[in-house]
Amino acid sequence: MDFSRDIILENNRVRLRPLETSDFEYLKRIAFDEDIWRYMTTLAPRNSVELAAYVAQSIRARTDKQRYPFVIIDRETGRIAGCTSYGNIALADRRLEIGWTWLGTEFQRTGINRAAKHLLLHYAFGELDCERAELKTDARNQKSREAMVRMGATEEGILRSHMALPNGQRRDTVYYSILRPEWDELRQTVFHEFDSRG
Repeated sequence: MDFSRDIILENNRVRLRPLETSDFEYLKRIAFDEDIWRYMTTLAPRNSVELAAYVAQSIRARTDKQRYPFVIIDRETGRIAGCTSYGNIALADRRLEIGWTWLGTEFQRTGINRAAKHLLLHYAFGELDCERAELKTDARNQKSREAMVRMGATEEGILRSHMALPNGQRRDTVYYSILRPEWDELRQTVFHEFDSRG
């Protein structure tokens, strides 16, 4: 994967483009809600300084070729709705992870998350020639788990005491996956309303 290339993905609902420092001003409008970050391994940004550090760290992760962060733009309003990323990229094994996703509260349960996942899966199985896309979440995050199942991901199991949380506790992580043969069916069923042209 070419981390130096600006990847821009679009369907009829959302547009994904690389996260930029200038997005900070728009993210300020939606990021300061602790509920968004409750199950994340990142501390909830409480002020502009912490949000700026989060944006800088995410951009640095791309420079270091660890993660490729995007902003999610709601095409109906033109507003930035949140962020998502590719990470744990192992193209020699033809797999990657889709995650680090968060949406402003007003954009949740609007179809934006599924539209963004459509674009990321389409690009992963198409342009990047992946055989496997992984997703994971805190085992306690029932909303996220239900969303992954609704989009056709298969639950694979729970890794106990898998990750450290900002509060010092350990979280159990539940893994999901979508495989290339499954994607052909899912794009015609679960994701059928998204126009991948453009």
